[in-house]
Amino acid sequence: MADTISLQQQIRDIASHIGVILSAQDVDILTHEERALLATIKRQVADDRLDVRDYDYADTRAEQLRHATAGKKNLDTVLKNILKASEYNMFGPVDIAQLSAQIEDVKEKLA
Repeated sequence: MADTISLQQQIRDIASHIGVILSAQDVDILTHEERALLATIKRQVADDRLDVRDYDYADTRAEQLRHATAGKKNLDTVLKNILKASEYNMFGPVDIAQLSAQIEDVKEKLA
């Protein structure tokens, strides 16, 4: 079933899942470091969506490979930041497992 879902839809699902989790955070009680991490993750997820979009709409294979490389690197970075945010209890173990699997699936398809 997952093979029938486009890369753009997969990254939108990931972004939506992360957005729901982050929007549930009470920003008023977060430390400056936690707020900065939250903002960074939101920005990175937006960048990841753009990378996948650019990959899908690339005119040449070279352009596609450039966007794939950038997308994989950015997805790795957002996953590292999600793991860091889990130290502040922003993400639970189930969320991390699900997001990790989804991110790895997208990375595999960016080829």
